[in-house]
Amino acid sequence: MDQPILLREDSGAVARLTLNSPGSLNALSETMLGALEEAFDALAADATIRAVVIAANGKAFSAGHDLKQMQGHRNDPDGGRSYYDALFARCGGVMARIPALPQPVIAEVRGLATAAGLQLAASCDMVVASEGTRFGVNGVNLGLFCSTPAVALSRAVPAKVAFEMAVTGEFIDTERAVAVGLVNRVVPEAQLTDAAMALAQVAASKLGVAVKLGKDGFYRQLGLPLAAAYGLAGPVMAENMMERDTAEGIQAFIEKRKPDWAE
Repeated sequence: MDQPILLREDSGAVARLTLNSPGSLNALSETMLGALEEAFDALAADATIRAVVIAANGKAFSAGHDLKQMQGHRNDPDGGRSYYDALFARCGGVMARIPALPQPVIAEVRGLATAAGLQLAASCDMVVASEGTRFGVNGVNLGLFCSTPAVALSRAVPAKVAFEMAVTGEFIDTERAVAVGLVNRVVPEAQLTDAAMALAQVAASKLGVAVKLGKDGFYRQLGLPLAAAYGLAGPVMAENMMERDTAEGIQAFIEKRKPDWAE
């Protein structure tokens, strides 16, 4: 029996999702998008999970959409327009689930992340990459500007960098990816999984309700004018302060002891 296209393995409070279609370079086919939708919905309701890692089997994180699948709809009555509208809307919905999850999400990227594959990595809260990984939105080389991947990319790196990548189709290496803010950490290939899991374990060790409130507030304030951002963030912190475990955590710090959290 074939293995699932998306694997999930839980390690304590960390859930590890692994794209498992190496033969297609983990293309974001309809099946893969559906599996990600189901996994993200399950994680959103799973209070036992405090952090998520998205990894991939094979030599690439993801090469993006399944172009053969897309090209197969050229003969639809409308030339594929309704299919393409639905596909890109669905993909955008999958990506939007990531910042909406209550848990921090870390992309563990090796080899190659391009087009919608880069979109997936850029949509994550943090990225750990192995040395030698290449990142790009190269659809323009085929005549297809990566407009939807550019949504996530332009929120992860400066707009001029994102546009340069999208309009030239050129790849960047891990050194530049770190410099422009796309990647948090770069490690040798042999250390990639350990590094991503270690970062996830640190995130998972924090008070869950604080991270959940904080992540939601963090993304809601992004892009707001300064005064509006503070107007949003203040009540988030006040709500966090009202939590029993937050009170215990502060008191434990004052008393120089380990907090006795109920979670």
